[in-house]
Amino acid sequence: REMAEESLFRDVLEILMKASNEVEGVREESWESGDADACLLLIAECFRCLRNACVQCAKNQHVMRNLGLIHTSVHLIEVLHGVPVKQESLLTAFRCSLQFLGNVAAGNGDSQNSIWKCAFPDLFLTCLTYSDEKIVAYCCMVLFTCLNSERVRELLNPGNLTVPLHVLKVYREELETEWSFLIVTDHLLKCPELVKALYAKLSNQERVTLLDLIMAKISENHPVTSEEMMVFLRYADFLAGCFQEKCQAVLKLTSAVDAEDEEALVTIRLLDVLCEMTSNNGQLEHLQVLPGLLETAVDTLRLTHLAGKQTINIFTVTHAMTGQEEISHPAVGFKSHLIRLIGNLCYKNKENQDKVYQLDGIPLILDNCSIDDNNPFVNQWAVYAIRNLTEQNERNQELIAHMEERGLADNSILESMGLQVEKQEDKLILRSIRKNP
Repeated sequence: REMAEESLFRDVLEILMKASNEVEGVREESWESGDADACLLLIAECFRCLRNACVQCAKNQHVMRNLGLIHTSVHLIEVLHGVPVKQESLLTAFRCSLQFLGNVAAGNGDSQNSIWKCAFPDLFLTCLTYSDEKIVAYCCMVLFTCLNSERVRELLNPGNLTVPLHVLKVYREELETEWSFLIVTDHLLKCPELVKALYAKLSNQERVTLLDLIMAKISENHPVTSEEMMVFLRYADFLAGCFQEKCQAVLKLTSAVDAEDEEALVTIRLLDVLCEMTSNNGQLEHLQVLPGLLETAVDTLRLTHLAGKQTINIFTVTHAMTGQEEISHPAVGFKSHLIRLIGNLCYKNKENQDKVYQLDGIPLILDNCSIDDNNPFVNQWAVYAIRNLTEQNERNQELIAHMEERGLADNSILESMGLQVEKQEDKLILRSIRKNP
């Protein structure tokens, strides 16, 4: 490989240029009869030669680029795409051409620049929508290899936005998951402006897919750089705004007819992401002061709780299951997650503790403490939320103590939370108790 002379690659270039002209001149009936197979096999072998010669060899990569092999290959790919009959020999040549572009670009910034100038966006649009999964996969490989922060911003241009939209479609349809996943998580998600632009263009089903990918990114277990944290905070603003705008869509799920309402499914996934974000200290502090988010969470909890009392639906408390059954409804756990979000937002935050008090959120949370098969772990999240609401907050403690005295709060529930009401002089206090082991 290292010993290959420039003359060898020049000869391959001449063969490819002649083959390209020959393919362009083939009539449709010749394709159907297989008369062009020999030419396609020759093209495939040329690309195999070039592909293999590029592997970990910067010298050959530079020689090929300087000879114009990248430009010729991109043109030939366009020619192959135009062939009306998708026979196996054509697909093999097509696949090998993309593998060559991937290898000539690997670790070589100059080759990446050349491919970008020759191929973006047309070649990517052509190959991402092709009917062959391997061609789609190799196209994603080339795109991933060529992308950088500057080129990701180019995707924001209205005419180029179709490229990342197609990448998301490829991932969602599971045509090719590895490279499309990496394009999104390692490149697209680093640009909040692009994500916002994509989100506006996506269907509700596609939005759920994008939110799943965002969840995967923010859940990664590694130290976050200051640059990554700034990106996450911008997501927090955007996604909290989306949740506040669309949260009441989840009420559609009270109807069995709308059990798969797509807008409601987006709301559920938005809540999942916000819960995950508020589990991180850096993102939590940002979300704690975000206008309207806590109020929206409390209001949505009140509306879903009320909806569950008015009719029998997914928000109705139930504990009739045997333990062997599973509920597959998309809104299972929604109230649990709302309480989790409220608890997170009140963690060591006096202003938010007081806000929940003013919104009558504490009685609401206490009313959601019983075991509920539609909301696994709701009792644990309620315990967590009440602890965060009462920590160093005498007024909230007194409210719960007076509720217990008037019979508005179940003492057994308070005990299950590790809390106990005591009367000292003329004052009721709420204090923690140690449970017996």
